[in-house]
Amino acid sequence: MLKVAGQDLNTDLWIDGAWRAGAEGARFDVLNPADETVLASVASAEIADADAALDAAHAAFADWAGRTPRARSEVLRKAWELMTERLDEIARLITLENGKAGADARGEAAYAAEFFRWFAEEAVRADGMITRGPSTGARIVVQHKPAGIAVLVTPWNYPAAMGTRKIAPALAAGCPVIIKPASETPL
Repeated sequence: MLKVAGQDLNTDLWIDGAWRAGAEGARFDVLNPADETVLASVASAEIADADAALDAAHAAFADWAGRTPRARSEVLRKAWELMTERLDEIARLITLENGKAGADARGEAAYAAEFFRWFAEEAVRADGMITRGPSTGARIVVQHKPAGIAVLVTPWNYPAAMGTRKIAPALAAGCPVIIKPASETPL
């Protein structure tokens, strides 16, 4: 098991608020691209795991969508604070699994954290509007509200930044998230 800041990094699936092995118990290795050594063995999700994640997100939807914009904002702000506190650890993981130079990995980690701060501030600005149709003059009311579960896929080349770039706006809007990272960079 890979250690980060002296702690074991959990490499199972995070579904419904708990770590768990994949439904079929399958795992795959994450390799260090610099020397092709095995960094970690990661749980492989199967269709049953995707169904469980979808069920959990569906069950969480009403509660998350029903929170006030300020409450969602505070969760996102806390995510920014936690990531900012752990930038060196996150950068180390990016370097190990992606092969980025240390400075580039640290830059990505900081950039990734900023999406949580940005959308923490945007969460409270979910303004609607009332306007008129250009041809008919009919009144048009625009109201922003959560659309549903966001299912997100991230690329290998910017694993942290593209993850938070997708996660943060979905959470700010009140949508629960399921994320599938690239198999080369799931850590």
